[in-house]
Amino acid sequence: MMNWKRIFAVWLIIVIAETIHGVFRQLLIVPLIGDFPARQLGVLVGSVIILIIAILSARWLALNSIRQQLWVGTIWVALMLSFEITLGMMLGLSRERLFEDYNIIEGGFMGLGLLLLFLAPYLGARLRRPA
Repeated sequence: MMNWKRIFAVWLIIVIAETIHGVFRQLLIVPLIGDFPARQLGVLVGSVIILIIAILSARWLALNSIRQQLWVGTIWVALMLSFEITLGMMLGLSRERLFEDYNIIEGGFMGLGLLLLFLAPYLGARLRRPA
């Protein structure tokens, strides 16, 4: 049986880590390379952060099957999308700006970040196991 409190707690850790990462990106990287390139780089760095958290929490989550791992990944993606859209609306971002990062044709990498978030419980469990 999956421990929903732990699943939510790890997602919350991811959100906090990503929020801190986003603040540092805005303060340090955006002035150097510009907003959109910084957001592109941010997806890559954020994906590494998510993967590290997934690896470190894999045993604690104790997701014993690929089905459980992918189910949790699906939940994390849904929560993250809800969080990002709600936060964006609270910050007064336009709909176009909210979805700009998801448009891979225009160079938005957020869809790839969400794919990694979806796979993170699975990858974390696989990478955490001893060979």
